[in-house]
Amino acid sequence: MRIGRLLSVALLLLRGTWSVVRADEASTAPLDEWKETVRRRFPEVPQLSTAELAQWLARTNGPTPVLLDVRTAPEFAVSHLPGAVRVDPKSKPADLGPGLPEDRPVVVYCSVGWRSSELADRLRRAGRTNIFNLEGSIFAWANEGRPLEARGRPAERVHPYNRTFGRLLQPPLRADVGEER
Repeated sequence: MRIGRLLSVALLLLRGTWSVVRADEASTAPLDEWKETVRRRFPEVPQLSTAELAQWLARTNGPTPVLLDVRTAPEFAVSHLPGAVRVDPKSKPADLGPGLPEDRPVVVYCSVGWRSSELADRLRRAGRTNIFNLEGSIFAWANEGRPLEARGRPAERVHPYNRTFGRLLQPPLRADVGEER
């Protein structure tokens, strides 16, 4: 576990949020805590709300954003945002640059926003503009009942990342994938 992520978990533990995260309640409070943690850790990365992205995707005029899913292949296989392309969480900007159109905005997401903010920050530091992190990422998107897909078909569940973080998803949305991490 990286030092920054470890410190974020420690902060949540100290603030008493851990017990809420471990509860099976459909509360947005724990995910809101993670959104705030991501904002503090990555202050230079523009955050885009799920509502803003949904409106953007529904527009019929103007460029639509490129959606980059910054999760592992097993996570992506369970479900992703419609039209998203998976990229490795450790991708370097040089690896992605040639495939990203300069004339379109880029929205990155992962489970809760940490890995995607890391990538957005690397792309930003490499000179990429018009890049956004989806605040709350796929967990927030799914919890709000927004569309998901897998292999080109509608999907209803999300890979929970692990047992602890999976509790940030509403229980019916958690895919049963076992403990992988």
